Amino acid sequence: MKRVTGIGGIFFKAKDAPSLQAWYKRHLGIDVQVWGGASFDWTDTEGKPVAGTTAWLIDPQESKHFAPSAASFMVNYRVEDLHALLKALKEEGCNVLEKVDDSEYGKFGWVIDPEGNKVELWQPPQGQ
Repeated sequence: MKRVTGIGGIFFKAKDAPSLQAWYKRHLGIDVQVWGGASFDWTDTEGKPVAGTTAWLIDPQESKHFAPSAASFMVNYRVEDLHALLKALKEEGCNVLEKVDDSEYGKFGWVIDPEGNKVELWQPPQGQ
């Protein structure tokens, strides 16, 4: 079974999220959307779209999105078979959170690493 196949997203907290989002938009040209982040669609070497997206998000400092972790960041990793991976991680003694989300954006599960960081695992919808 393949485990992680790539990075699906990078999420981090900011003391002043709107100001930091504006800075990234102005100075780095990131097309920050009203939800606080951007989606980077993957392309091939000729710039043609291929299946895949990487999300980028700045959350407010008080966000509970990363709970129970106290970290100011969370990485989302792409996986091929979320349920099989979560089962394997549990069997290996990892701290797997019980909640699994299934939505139009794919399946999401979480594990806490040995330093207390919440790690998001994402199985994209078919074809992405």
